[in-house]
Amino acid sequence: MSPLCYNLHMTEGLPVGKSEVDDSPALDSRRTRAYAIGGGVLLAVVLVLAGVAVWAMLRNPEQTETIRDVVIVFMAAEALLIGLALVLLIVQLARLTALIQNEIRPILMSTQETLDTVRGTTAFLGNNLVDPVIKANSSLAAVRRALDLLRPGRGT
Repeated sequence: MSPLCYNLHMTEGLPVGKSEVDDSPALDSRRTRAYAIGGGVLLAVVLVLAGVAVWAMLRNPEQTETIRDVVIVFMAAEALLIGLALVLLIVQLARLTALIQNEIRPILMSTQETLDTVRGTTAFLGNNLVDPVIKANSSLAAVRRALDLLRPGRGT
């Protein structure tokens, strides 16, 4: 069975204009409430863990100093990595600027020249081919209509 047929059979019992997913306001309200409760529980857990960490640090000052020193080393390493990433970002930005100036701009200029040529060709064909054909056809239609009007029983 093809995927199209499968999809048709899956939505066969649904009313026209309805999808399988229910996007009702009640569902959005329940989803929002669930997110709020989950966020509150997460905040409570973080606060409890922070309280336990402060309590443990106050009971063991020597261990707290060691943890502080390790965190300082990790923060310095992180700052070094962020600086390296910024340097790489600046280099990539410079390469992108060079690409735009040296490759994309000439392509755009060439495209603009091509469009100007197409406009000129269109105007030339319109003036020298289409307009005379339209005038000739309209003159021929006028002559046919005049002949139809001059024939007995064919007019009006």
